[in-house]
Amino acid sequence: MSSDKIADLDTVGRRSAAVRLAGKKVVHCHGTFDLMHAGHIRHLQRAATLGDLLVVTLTADRFVNKGPERPVFNQELRAGSLAALACVDLVAISDEATGMAAIEAIRPDYYVKGGEYRHPGDDVTGNIAPETALVKQYGGEIRFTEEITFSSTKLLNDFFGLFPEETREYLGALRQDYRPDEVITMIRGLSQLRVLVLGDAIIDEYHYTSPLGQTGKGNVLSVRYDSGELFAGGAMAVANHLSGFVQEVTLVTALGTKESFEPFIRSRLQANVEPHFFYRDDDQTLVKRRFVDPDMAKLFEVYLYGDRPLPATTEQQVLQWLEQEIEHFDLVLVPDFGNGFITAAMVERLGRSTPFLAVNTQINSGNRGFHAITRYPRADFISLNEPELRLASHDRSSDLETLAAQVMSRLGAQFLTVTRGTRGVLFNRKEGGNHTVPALSTSVVDRIGAGDAFLSLAALALAGGLPDRLCSFIGSAAAALEVQTVCNREPVGAVALYKYIGTLLK
Repeated sequence: MSSDKIADLDTVGRRSAAVRLAGKKVVHCHGTFDLMHAGHIRHLQRAATLGDLLVVTLTADRFVNKGPERPVFNQELRAGSLAALACVDLVAISDEATGMAAIEAIRPDYYVKGGEYRHPGDDVTGNIAPETALVKQYGGEIRFTEEITFSSTKLLNDFFGLFPEETREYLGALRQDYRPDEVITMIRGLSQLRVLVLGDAIIDEYHYTSPLGQTGKGNVLSVRYDSGELFAGGAMAVANHLSGFVQEVTLVTALGTKESFEPFIRSRLQANVEPHFFYRDDDQTLVKRRFVDPDMAKLFEVYLYGDRPLPATTEQQVLQWLEQEIEHFDLVLVPDFGNGFITAAMVERLGRSTPFLAVNTQINSGNRGFHAITRYPRADFISLNEPELRLASHDRSSDLETLAAQVMSRLGAQFLTVTRGTRGVLFNRKEGGNHTVPALSTSVVDRIGAGDAFLSLAALALAGGLPDRLCSFIGSAAAALEVQTVCNREPVGAVALYKYIGTLLK
């Protein structure tokens, strides 16, 4: 960034103040500007005519949440492209998710946005309203340009090869039937659904390490410990994913009394998640302690828990709660990690008169070989990966559609999805009409939690009666966002999902 037009935000703020003090007008534009095109140039040229100094600020890379692989061009390249325009006087990178900090520093006479922001209700980020209020607070005005517009996202999708051919064809077909705003409106329409999440509480513990090599004596790998981090996983992660899309989520799970982690868990639950904790006496909340290398590859994993059946008194408390409350919900979502919380009696109760029951029975190191979806007498929606489906079917070679049909018939399920990692998702329905969704992410930081994100959003969409193709697409988009995050550090948020849907369907 060698251009003398490019400066930090404080410097740009001081220079803007000097221009205003001289009785001249400051104009401010803010955005991502990931691919400079004719629409951007016309917008900036028009904005420059409104005053004496045109300041352009752009969102730093780490806050560009339009989906995996965005921004395509890093912040230095984007700033340099803006500075190269004759109409632009100053450029700064704003290290914040919105334009608020930039407005605070610049205090423009005119804050200029494209015509697509004229109606605040069309802004999925919800940022334009508070930005407008802040501009007016400092005596400025908001203006809109009506120049020719292009979509940077569409140009990047069409010409920069961000996705393989299979994915481009899938998205092209979906665009023929659904516009981004239509899909977003349908998701927002799910907000009134009453949701219960019932499942195991898991503390995911990551230990970040750097390799040192083989020990001096023997063939043991040695690493240097760098840092550690805790995450609220299991059913808590699922509840947090859902919390951005419905008004309230109810969570039912069990914690150990020896080491409950309850204060930590409560601090990590989203504000609209209402927890109901039951307790396992003389036991601890399950901790999965993972040691990972700098590339997030798992080196070793340790389970910390008692591995004992749920106490009978605790089981009765949960059953009593279910009898009183379960029919109040539109969706009951059961992420069953097979760690001892969900008992046979609970499974039987969940199978009776549950409005819409969505279940995943995860295979993991603590239950491999004896935990399968067939322990449930019924479910409306089942989400499994391929090994989980084959375990339930006791079949290692038949095609997945045949196995899915068998499991759906056995449990009376309407829908069953098979998540297949880089090969995407196979969606099966009882009446036929199966389809495949290719993977919607081109890079992965950490796969832990992706299945939970898919389960959460796909189940919500199915319970709300959205079309099959959209349910699988929405769940897959959520999973694509989640693999960009380490473990369950952040839930899939509504704004991030809406932006990514806009990215995919333009």
